Amino acid sequence: MAVGAALALIERKRVRAITGMPYTSSMKTHTLMRLAGLSAVAAGLCFVIVGLFHPINAPESVITATWINVHIAAVLLCFFGTFGITGLYLRQAQESGWLGLIGYALFCIWFAAVMCFSLVEAFILPTLATEAPRFVEGFLGMFSGAASAVDLSVLPLIWAISGPAYILGQLLFGIATFRARVFPRYAGILLAVAAVLTPMGGLVPPEHQPLVMVPVGIAFAWLGYALWSERVRSGLL
Repeated sequence: MAVGAALALIERKRVRAITGMPYTSSMKTHTLMRLAGLSAVAAGLCFVIVGLFHPINAPESVITATWINVHIAAVLLCFFGTFGITGLYLRQAQESGWLGLIGYALFCIWFAAVMCFSLVEAFILPTLATEAPRFVEGFLGMFSGAASAVDLSVLPLIWAISGPAYILGQLLFGIATFRARVFPRYAGILLAVAAVLTPMGGLVPPEHQPLVMVPVGIAFAWLGYALWSERVRSGLL
């Protein structure tokens, strides 16, 4: 018992010397950061799933199991992505500066918007496919820029804003990550390159357009793993 207490005291002093923080505070922060890393990995996997399996935005797709499952994955993507990118940003906040902050904020705006849209697509549109086909057609038309026969209020505006937020969020956060040198720099490059490739998705057939999300997912999972596997160190960790 005495030996165990002595070892615990030595460990507390060691952690305080390394981090400058009390033992319990440092351990809790480290645990939260590791959980954020796992969340980023989960979000990255969801990005890949959505990118590989997203059906064409057409009314006949809405009633399929693939449509429902993919948009449930999109909801999870936003949930895990928000927690994950928060941990990634906090870990490199000082090094990434205002560029990282803006990229983080834009990413969070996109996550919030897409979660709302994905909830509708997963749980509401399939039930309205036969009862209100005009609404479903108009809702799906937002994604291609087609005019809607029904009033969708501010939804088209929100979707229009989310697009630039997504692209700029990737680009700025990727550049900030590359410059910060906290995480693998190639992961930051991949995220920034994915942002540049995203607008080019419109040049390929509709069934292949979601594939532009795959490199984003790989970058997210890469960064998340780097955060999860990191040991306690000075600063936030």
